[in-house]
Amino acid sequence: MHELSITESILEIALRHAAGRRLASVHLVIGELSSYVDESIELFWKELSTGTAAEGAVLQFAREPGELLCLDCHQRFPVRSRDFICPHCQSASALPAGGKDCYVDSIEVFE
Repeated sequence: MHELSITESILEIALRHAAGRRLASVHLVIGELSSYVDESIELFWKELSTGTAAEGAVLQFAREPGELLCLDCHQRFPVRSRDFICPHCQSASALPAGGKDCYVDSIEVFE
């Protein structure tokens, strides 16, 4: 249920930047390695935005690819499967290095 708190933050950011204008859409970037579920964010968005300048605004989702850092050879590589094997040295020791974020990329407002 962590989508509730992130959706509250998204709404606050979007409304602050809209500066009193009505929102048409909010463009979000969500990392492939984050645990956020688009449908849950949309559900909370509809509830939380009711009665605000964001009511009826559409959420647009873009996915950021996951990336790992090999702990042995220190090379970054994209997540391609669940085994997390480094394609450079075949090590199975890796940590997430990208694709965990969730942020508002842009907003569109009605003029």
